[in-house]
Amino acid sequence: MARKYIDCREFPSETNCSVALCADSENELLEAAVQHAVTVHKHTDSPELRSQLKTLFHDGTPPLDVQREG
Repeated sequence: MARKYIDCREFPSETNCSVALCADSENELLEAAVQHAVTVHKHTDSPELRSQLKTLFHDGTPPLDVQREG
């Protein structure tokens, strides 16, 4: 099973969030990403949010430095 990650640093946000999450399973990563999106970024947990987050997953582990969009 390959490690997967999602990295908030890749996207502009009001808080300039620097959190990157990684996990050994897509389901574990999705649950952590949803919790982060809802708690920190005030998104609503919905099927649409979950679907969108899954498209942002990468294989491997987050890099130390990321170029921000925007």
